Amino acid sequence: MAEKKTILRERKPDIEQAPLEKRTAIAIRYDVEKDSAPLILASGRGVVADEILRIAEDNKIPLYENAKLAELLSKLELDATIPAELYVLVAEVLFFVYQLDRMAEKREKLVKKIKADIARKR
Repeated sequence: MAEKKTILRERKPDIEQAPLEKRTAIAIRYDVEKDSAPLILASGRGVVADEILRIAEDNKIPLYENAKLAELLSKLELDATIPAELYVLVAEVLFFVYQLDRMAEKREKLVKKIKADIARKR
């Protein structure tokens, strides 16, 4: 499995009305071949959270919303591995990313097939 990156964000029901300092974003990475557990790459609140989200969106890194998990992970140090007590919760995030990857692979195969069919008909 390739390296997986995702951004976990805390989102209030009315994000535009939520106080800026209350917004939280956490970037995590998990590379099965390198990492013993998922790592905290970035963490921030307010404008830092907004910048983490902007970078994620610019790089097409999946976003996953879970306010409670974002709050828990925001207490960890950067480059720290996720503690075993949070594995189940983080596994849900990684499974979400895995599903997105699978859907993207299926979409790519379908596009290739359609293009090949069009090329044959010409």
